[in-house]
Amino acid sequence: MSNILNIIVDPIVQTGILAAVGALITRVLLRHHPKRRLIGQLGFFLALTALLLYHGIIPYKSGPSGAPVLQRVSIAIAKIIWWTNAAWSLISIVRVFLIIERQPNEVRLLQDLIVGVIYVGAILSVIAYVFDAPVGTLIATSGAIAIVLGLALQSTLSDVFSGIALNLARPYGIGDWLVLGDGFEGKVVETNWRATHLVTGANDLIIVPNSDLAKARLTNLSSPARSHGVTLTVRFRPTTLPSAMVEVMDSVLINSNSILMDPQPSAQVTSLDANAAQLELTFSVADVRLVGKARTEIFDLIYRHAKASGLVLAQPPEAAGAAIVATTDDASAFAQHSTPRRLLDAITLFASLTDDEKEALTSTMVRRTFRKEEILVEQGAVLNSLMIIRNGIVAITRREEARLTELVRLAPGEFFGEAGLLTGAGEFGTIKALTFVVVYEITQESLAGLMRDRPAICEELGSMLSKRAATELVRLNEYHDDAGSKSAPRLTARIRQLFNI
Repeated sequence: MSNILNIIVDPIVQTGILAAVGALITRVLLRHHPKRRLIGQLGFFLALTALLLYHGIIPYKSGPSGAPVLQRVSIAIAKIIWWTNAAWSLISIVRVFLIIERQPNEVRLLQDLIVGVIYVGAILSVIAYVFDAPVGTLIATSGAIAIVLGLALQSTLSDVFSGIALNLARPYGIGDWLVLGDGFEGKVVETNWRATHLVTGANDLIIVPNSDLAKARLTNLSSPARSHGVTLTVRFRPTTLPSAMVEVMDSVLINSNSILMDPQPSAQVTSLDANAAQLELTFSVADVRLVGKARTEIFDLIYRHAKASGLVLAQPPEAAGAAIVATTDDASAFAQHSTPRRLLDAITLFASLTDDEKEALTSTMVRRTFRKEEILVEQGAVLNSLMIIRNGIVAITRREEARLTELVRLAPGEFFGEAGLLTGAGEFGTIKALTFVVVYEITQESLAGLMRDRPAICEELGSMLSKRAATELVRLNEYHDDAGSKSAPRLTARIRQLFNI
């Protein structure tokens, strides 16, 4: 019993037990709770300090030189435990209280530097007060070793210090798109002490050493704002006034669903000669990743509006010496069919119709016009006609309680009203003219004859309507995987019922 009591009262045993309990609680149980961990760390450190002082062990003084070896070893272990807990306590204080709002990268860098200094100080203190080694002489001797290591690790140290400089300067951040001097471009996904990781548009990972980035010429496509400017050039034959061309291109920009309206997009004439008028379209997108989608949409709209306005694309400047196809050839090709027939050929809804069926339907189409800002049809109203846009732009907006969502803007060659015409359903949203609009109308009566002559058209139109409805649901984030497969048969049945087929 006395032996057990002697072991319990032994200062080294008490120190070890207290250190083990403190490490278990602060390093394991409270590792995800910084503030509680700091309180526990300080509490155990104060208790450990009191315990050592109670037993006459002063951690910041050299131990007795004449003591037995076992006693000196025990005291050394106790001091090492004390200095380790002192370092942990200081580090916990740094992690909790050293915070700079809205600058997490700088905070982490500064915390890591201070933590490194704390660990170095703790090691030097252990060397001085536990092993009684002259720290000054050790530092002087280690200078030569530091030079050798510095030369050996020159590349690594260059990356580390470059990483420090980049983190402090913040020329880029996580999520930014960078273009490097050698032409590589990618999104920043990780930055550390040694390198920066970029993911390219092809989903390849590029790891660039920080020393290379510090010396490279960088273009940050995401700074100072996430929005990114884009410029496109288009050339038309000078068959009409340049101001009219600018007006058509302004309609193209208004028609786009992918670009930002603030800053305001613009179109201007940059050159004019006997062969072409060159226009420059400038606009912005919300993120650099949307540039490709926006370019594709703008080019598609340029084609639609140019064709609707009678503008003809010109050859590029490098082909100026080549033979130019006669304008009359283009005009005769353009005028091969009537305007209603050309519109009918351009939409996929009636792609399955034969030439005779299209001619029969074309003869019933009626031209209608709407003023700018005029409401063509309210949300929920049944439109018993299909409207194919000849000129102008219309916007479809849907109101749900207090939320108003613009679904899409329609360009020349696109259509609306198919839901009411073919199924008797109300419109998905309010349709409004953003410019002066010219449409060609197909009524339910004119389509009924074709449907009865060839009932297979019902299935084809039902499939097309199903795909279009699914696209509108995707825009509202309400699309389900089984929506398309279930809606097509229902729409076909509804068309058959409405047309008595």
